[in-house]
Amino acid sequence: MSENTLDKIIKKKIEKIDLLKKSISLNLLIERISENKSFINFKKKIQNNIDKKKISLIAEIKKASPSAGIIIKEYNPIEIAKIYYKYNATCLSILTEETLFLGNLIHVSKVKEKINLPVLCKDFFIDKFQIPLAKSYGSDAILIILAGVSDGLAFELYEEALKFNMTIIIEVHTVEEAKKALNFKEALIGINNRNLKTLKTDINTTYDIHNILVNHPGPLISESGIKTKEELLEINDKTNINTFLIGESLLRNLDNNSIFSVL
Repeated sequence: MSENTLDKIIKKKIEKIDLLKKSISLNLLIERISENKSFINFKKKIQNNIDKKKISLIAEIKKASPSAGIIIKEYNPIEIAKIYYKYNATCLSILTEETLFLGNLIHVSKVKEKINLPVLCKDFFIDKFQIPLAKSYGSDAILIILAGVSDGLAFELYEEALKFNMTIIIEVHTVEEAKKALNFKEALIGINNRNLKTLKTDINTTYDIHNILVNHPGPLISESGIKTKEELLEINDKTNINTFLIGESLLRNLDNNSIFSVL
């Protein structure tokens, strides 16, 4: 089998983390975390909206992606975050993967300095060291992609994130992964409509596997491939999912996007 996109990203990420571990100590990260006063409870903000039967939008900030290429040439994460804040986004998702998404962890801290919204560090977490690293930049939540890690590593990352009082999103895109996700009781579960190995999106992924997850205590999220307000509302109507992570559709039409009208 030829190497897929997810495998390529993870291979690069392992190299990057190995270098960072040699240059930054865990003690330094913990010191930075203790000095940072910007943390917000990501999960609580979404749960509050669910309790009020309101839609939550996790609005994504990214310059590029493997499927779309460069999305925004003049990329300014702070200005994008200001627009999302103006339109009442619930939380932000900031891509920090450097190689294919052209992100950087510094974007999280720069946005948190200006915008009072919880931030998901959207990256490929494959090492416990990344969790205090992400938090030291002001991240409130991390993502664990079950397709990218072993079952054992997924639990190690989950436990480490809980230790650092971070919100965890467990990301799934198959029935098998959804069944495994039920074991992560404190997490939110994100159903990714994009297959990270082929990069194809299919909204039916949410419909196909949400039934497996309905008894999970944490909020469910439909992620990727949602292009219109109508699609979002249809998913909400058919599944009772209240939380949506949307990037490209918002980024290509930042001002007066009809999706914002659901908030």
